Amino acid sequence: MNLFQSFHRRQIVTDCLRKIDGRWVVQSDPFIDDWKKEDYEKLLLQLKNTTSSGGLVYGAFYQEKLKGFLTVEGKRIGRYSQYADLTNLHVSEEFRRKGIGSALFRAAVAFAKSIQAQKLYISAHSAIESQAFYHAMGCVEAEEYCEHHVREEPFDCQMEYELY
Repeated sequence: MNLFQSFHRRQIVTDCLRKIDGRWVVQSDPFIDDWKKEDYEKLLLQLKNTTSSGGLVYGAFYQEKLKGFLTVEGKRIGRYSQYADLTNLHVSEEFRRKGIGSALFRAAVAFAKSIQAQKLYISAHSAIESQAFYHAMGCVEAEEYCEHHVREEPFDCQMEYELY
């Protein structure tokens, strides 16, 4: 758990983007998204699984402390195995809007290309700020939804990024 000792997942959410009757609408849904000890323990297991199955775990550090990270799974998903699955991209609260997320996203794109994916798949948090980030990166609504991600996080926005 020492890896996450100086990492602050906390995100204050006021508005979210939700798909209602086939249209994307902004809805007020104030809450604070934060991880508990159990969430970090589950994440550590996921990181180990990602690396052992040929995926990418990539971190951004400041003064030897984790301030951002991403994971991309090694096995492609989708009906035609067209997607590399970006399963995590998080930046510590005090380091957001400093370019770390963009740098991490570029690393995810490079890895996705290295495993011959056509697109990057993202089950993105529905918070307006998260959506603004992914749209700025060039992401759009996914043509195909991954049912596993929809079940896990039904309010997430299912997105993709064209690699070529």
